[in-house]
This record gives sequence, C-alpha cells and structure tokens, in this order.
Amino acid sequence: MLSQSQLEEILSRALSQGGDFADIFIEETFQTSITFEDGKIDKISSGTDAGAGIRVMDGPIAYYAASEDVTFEPVLKKARFLANSITKPAKKREIRLKPVLSSLAFEIKKRPNMIPTSDKVAIVAKADKIARSYGSRIRQVTVRYVDTNQAVTIANSLGAYVEDNRVRTRFAVNVIAAKEGLLQTGFEGPGGTAGFEFFDANDPEKITRMAAERALLMLDAKHAPAGKMPVVMAAEAGGTMVHEACGHALEADFIQKGTSIFANRIGQKVASELISVVDDATIPGLYGSFRFDDEGTPSQKKVLIENGVLKGYMSDRFNALLLGLLPSGNGRRESFRTKPVPRMTNTFIQSGLTNPADIISSIKNGLLVKKMGGGEVNVTNGDFVFEVMEAYLIENGQVKHPVRGAMLIGNGPHVLETIDMVGWDLSFQPGTCGKFDHVPVSHAQPTIRIPEITVGGRN
Repeated sequence: MLSQSQLEEILSRALSQGGDFADIFIEETFQTSITFEDGKIDKISSGTDAGAGIRVMDGPIAYYAASEDVTFEPVLKKARFLANSITKPAKKREIRLKPVLSSLAFEIKKRPNMIPTSDKVAIVAKADKIARSYGSRIRQVTVRYVDTNQAVTIANSLGAYVEDNRVRTRFAVNVIAAKEGLLQTGFEGPGGTAGFEFFDANDPEKITRMAAERALLMLDAKHAPAGKMPVVMAAEAGGTMVHEACGHALEADFIQKGTSIFANRIGQKVASELISVVDDATIPGLYGSFRFDDEGTPSQKKVLIENGVLKGYMSDRFNALLLGLLPSGNGRRESFRTKPVPRMTNTFIQSGLTNPADIISSIKNGLLVKKMGGGEVNVTNGDFVFEVMEAYLIENGQVKHPVRGAMLIGNGPHVLETIDMVGWDLSFQPGTCGKFDHVPVSHAQPTIRIPEITVGGRN
C-alpha cells in the first residue's frame, strides 16, 4: 500500500493544474460467499478485490479515475491524467496529511477469516435440510452466506487521513413453495456489521423456519382485497416504505438536480407531526453502519424530518459543496471503481408512544402488513408501488386470515402526511440498496397506521 508521503505527492500532482479539492480512496476487500441450492453446494467463492480511486473537483465538475494497481507509479499516472483535464494555471499545492480517528468501537469478536469454511458450509447445509423438512410443497431452497472484510484508506487535499476496517456478515434463505401451479416465496435475510458472532444473535434454524413457514402460509392464503382501505404496517415489515418512498428523495444529488419532491423545502412541514425520520450510521451492529463514509467523513446521526418538519438532506462532499451544505457522512460507493454519491445508511422512522396492539384494534376493516417485498418509486413526485409478501385482514380490530397478492399503491409524501398512529416498537431490516451501484443499508419503522391507501388485490 501507499505511504502517507506518497499519498501527499499524488494529491499534490492531482491539483497541479488547478482544481479545488482532491481525494483518494484505497480499498482491499476480502469476501467469502457460499450458495447452497437444489440440495447441494452450488458455489463457494472467496477472493480479494483491491484498487484505488482518485477524484479531482473543479467547481461544479468532478473528474474521476480508478486503478487496480495500488502501487505508486500507476496511481500517480492517474493523478496526472486527472490534472490534465483542468486548464487553469499550474500551481504547487503542499499537502500534509494528519490521521483522523473515530470514537466508535465496532467490536468484531469472531473474525470471519479465522472461521473454517467447513463451519460456514455446515450452517447453509443445515438450513437447506430444515427448509426441505417441511414437505413436498417446498420446491426450491436457496441459502446464501456472505462475509466481507473491507480495509480502506482515504486521504484528501484538506489534510485528512483515514484508515478503517469494515466487517459484515449476512445469511439469507429463500424458499419457494408450490401447490396446483401456484408459487409463493418466503425470504429472510438478516445481516450486520459483525463477524461470525452474528449467529449468536441470529439463529440460522429460526431464520430458515420463518422463511419456509411464510412460503407455506401464503400458499394457503386467500387473495387480498382491492381498493382503498386503512393499512397497519407492522414494525417487522421493515422500513421499505421510508427507504424507498422518501429516503432517496432526501439524497442531495436529487436535491441538487431539482428532481426531488423535497427540493427547496427545508423548514417546511412535509409529514405528520408524529413522524421523525433519522439516518444514523453510528449504530453498532447494523448492516449500514460504519465509522467513516467513503470520503473519510465521520459517520453521523442525521435528523432528516423532525415532528413532520424537513430538517436536512443526506449529502456527499461534492453535492454538499454545490448546495452550500456540510458533508453529512453519506458519501458512499460500491468499490474503488465508482465515485461516491449520496446514499442512505440506517434510515428509520423514530418510535412513537402508542401500543402496537392498540393500533391494530383501532381498525374496523383493513390490512395488516407484516413483510414487504420489492417495489418502485418515482423520486420526482413520490409515487410508489410496493409488493407485500405477508399480510392479514383486520376485521373489527382483530387479525384474521392471511392474504396474498397485495400491492401498496400511493404517494410517499402523502402517506407521511396522513400517518395518524405510531407505535413504540422498532425493527431494523438489512438490505442492499441499488442506485448507481450497490451498498449495504438497514431500514426500520415502528408499527404505523395509514388511514387510507390503495391496495392492489382481487375483488
């Protein structure tokens, strides 16, 4: 890897033809992935990906180049290439790097690289066996284990020097059940910023049974009704709603481009007074947590919406500069090959004061959503369509039989404005967020009541 003096020379060379700011991101990521499918090990892979990305910012333009060779001369050559993209008068920039430290202690008790591969294989093989024990209606089982260890070095022309190590583990089970031509899926995929001790708090047998039982439950469920109705979203549904329906619209690149429905609305009421939305990468153990973002900015807890009032946006350094903001620690990238952009970390609606049971009992006729699937959202106007993986009818305040095939169709800001009950519970779910690339995140919400929303189903 490059020494601090070499990094200083590279950054100086990157700004030698002008430019306002330069940074370099170096990573070495080791990953192990095991996939068990069709009753056998389908794939075991492990390997290291390493490289460096250099960026030069010149006013409203950012230039970027990446190198898979992290030795001095190849990286310096990339810096020269970027410098020559700027035609301002040449000038010498003296840079002196100083280490930046974090007070966050994300303890890793069992480092995955110290665990035999046979132990990891045993977990996925057992999960497959458990899922298939539910009978002949279980047609397909896919179990995946992934651990990553990412070491990063980040330095910039302001003198910041950051070193960090990020360890994540995830275990996912996808079960497909079939009956008379009908297919239903059950999925569970917990993950966290943790080593192999992740399984001390996440029992793989329990996770597998939840996935298998959901697939079978939905196989026997009746069709969901269609039309406008009240919907209770349970905490275990995860924060798909807040992540998709308003989270992306609060990312600074969409704000800067003017394509977000929340652009130029700081200080305005955008949600119910019961709603506060937070993005917080400092929470130990969650899948979207880290000490520093991919620009070297310390992670932060950011209140985006407070009691219904819009308070701020999630920004990287580039878009923060264009908007006249401070970087919020949300500059993220999938790897050194891509430049950082504003991304969520752990995003959630804060807990309220109401007993979740009271929220359910308040509904005469409606829907209880316990597990969300995928969906689409239009950042410009907030319109969304979400698939529901597990739902139940509510009749006279009582949870009745399960229903399948439900879709939630609505508008994110409108839903936020109309939520009228917020529970005291909260449940985080991990995910991989795809924007221009993919990064690990978590999202959560308490139990909430939406007085009216369109449910797609079958009458």
